[in-house]
Amino acid sequence: MANADKPRGLTPIRHLNGNPYNGAASLYHIDSAYATDLFIGDPVTYTGTAHTDGVPEVQAAGASGIPIGVIVGFEPTRTNLDLKYSPASTAQYVWVCDDPDVIFTIQDDGAATMTAAQIGLNVDCIAGAGDTTTGRSGYEIDSGGTTTPATTATLMLRLLRVHQREDNEAFAANCEYEVLLNAHQNRSATGV
Repeated sequence: MANADKPRGLTPIRHLNGNPYNGAASLYHIDSAYATDLFIGDPVTYTGTAHTDGVPEVQAAGASGIPIGVIVGFEPTRTNLDLKYSPASTAQYVWVCDDPDVIFTIQDDGAATMTAAQIGLNVDCIAGAGDTTTGRSGYEIDSGGTTTPATTATLMLRLLRVHQREDNEAFAANCEYEVLLNAHQNRSATGV
């Protein structure tokens, strides 16, 4: 059975120690000058500054940036109580799963067939278009288009295993994998 091509970005599922992910997240801010839509499942990175209230500001980590975490929700505003994504050029508070020991699921882009021998290697992401209706990210694993799985320390994600689910065909195109943020800003010795 072929896997469905439904990119959703990164979805937290559990901690590295086996405990389930309980929805814990930290508050961050998106500046109104940031001219890019952000979605649930997008990896984000520090901008190097904070909002005037002291909340750190974030932006998209890009395909191979060093993230602080992954967006899991948006703080409602007076004009939009059911905000599913952060529109470009809009000041917004955002909830980020920023624990460096959280395991996420993410599908590969189907550009190349991944193999069992690549489990344990590092991979980058491809930043696809997010869905403004569902609010879900378009990020996927770059299975071999721009970069290939490798031991390179700067690649964003570490491949841990195929996500065990009945409708997820192992190593077929658009397979869903369990990953860990390989490079994480909370583990960087140099800071932002």
